[in-house]
Amino acid sequence: MSTSFDPSTLHTDLFIDGAWQKAANGATFPVENPATNEMIAHVADGGPEDAARAIETAGRAQAQWAKSTPRERADILRRAFELVIANTDRLAAIMTAEMGKPLAEAKGEVAYGAEMLRWFSEEAVRIGGDQTTSLDGNTQIMITREPVGPCVLVTPWNFPLAMGARKIAPAVAAGCTMVFKPAALTPLTSLALVDIFRQAGLPDGVLNVVTTSKAAGVVDPWMSSGIARKISFTGSTGVGKILLRQAAENVMRSSMELGGNAPFIVLADADIEKAVDGALKAKMRNMGEACTAANRFFVHRSVLAEFSEKFAKKISELRVGNGAVEGTDVGPLIEQKGLDKVEALVADAVSKGARVLTGGSRPEGPGYFYTPTVLTDVPLTADLMNTEIFGPVAAITAFDSEDEVLRLANDTEWGLVGYVFTESMNKALHFSAELEVGMLGINTGIVSNPAAPFGGVKQSGLGREGGKVGIEEFLEIKYTAIAV
Repeated sequence: MSTSFDPSTLHTDLFIDGAWQKAANGATFPVENPATNEMIAHVADGGPEDAARAIETAGRAQAQWAKSTPRERADILRRAFELVIANTDRLAAIMTAEMGKPLAEAKGEVAYGAEMLRWFSEEAVRIGGDQTTSLDGNTQIMITREPVGPCVLVTPWNFPLAMGARKIAPAVAAGCTMVFKPAALTPLTSLALVDIFRQAGLPDGVLNVVTTSKAAGVVDPWMSSGIARKISFTGSTGVGKILLRQAAENVMRSSMELGGNAPFIVLADADIEKAVDGALKAKMRNMGEACTAANRFFVHRSVLAEFSEKFAKKISELRVGNGAVEGTDVGPLIEQKGLDKVEALVADAVSKGARVLTGGSRPEGPGYFYTPTVLTDVPLTADLMNTEIFGPVAAITAFDSEDEVLRLANDTEWGLVGYVFTESMNKALHFSAELEVGMLGINTGIVSNPAAPFGGVKQSGLGREGGKVGIEEFLEIKYTAIAV
């Protein structure tokens, strides 16, 4: 099947009240292919006027959309799921062109995003309540759940389809209208997903999208509008804190999936082959540009040499190149700023005593490529031990005791995910209890699953996406007292 797309078929306009339209000021911004530095398209550059129209539309549509039946919302999500699956190749090709990930990974993301749609199509008809009798027997207590209201959705560039699906799906299932701002670096995949919801029969005004190169000019008016009742954001902790302060002004419900600094722990009794395989998945998925990416590798000194050697060999065998070319394992980073950051972090670690086992350089040619890298003997003072790397660099540090590695792993302001490799169930349960993270992978390098609650603790965020609790983020509880 074709793995390309016709640029003339791309949606590049805003989508407000069921119609594609230009930005009010007529402005656009370019979208670049990070593997070739070529321009793919120019997308409408929305501003405050467009933001106002979008949130007002969502506000007007909320009452009627809240009255839609659970089956109606479920059927829309199911049709959207089927359309995403049917358009897998096209969606993956768009994603690879604007974001850089290899086509195989892009198709995997399409499948994951589609499963989010299917999951919440099934949750839409399972929104429950409760009923009981008051303590004095004079009142019947009825508990119902209602849509929270118009929602602000803001997604990152690294998983443009999956993050959109993970936010839009529960909002649709719960009966909430939305204003949606995709990332400026990867808006084309998000716009293609929005068009799928249009094709699936989502009523006009329920989902409104404003692309922009100036996020504050769009999101700030939404947050201060008094219309929006919830913010769901995935991105940096710094931006999340700004949004939380804005949300406080109108006492908005908030879901925040923020930064990570994931520890990857290899205990002395670990199966090293499993650990190496898990490390590849936890580190190299999406070129390391993932909040769930393993950031700090803590390996017991007794297995340090074996793990490091085998891991570095696997990393060195990965093929770096344009993600649209078959056989590519690792694509480019998203932009020059990200590439400069990775290069600076590696240089800092090496200057402080780290050794390069493989990689550690930029390949020649166009694109924002960085050679997959493994560093060992990384000191705790290295900047990359306290910074989300967001690149294909694995930093390995030795430890001697379990108490020591727990202290090191928890010594961070973030707490999104962790990974532990051990053949002991007792140790696995011990680390599950002691690690300060919202998610933990035991003998696996992948934790994301539509059926599981995704989210972190500490400064990695608030709330959960996915799983049975995911829809609760978009519902309010109402208590009705009925005299008897």
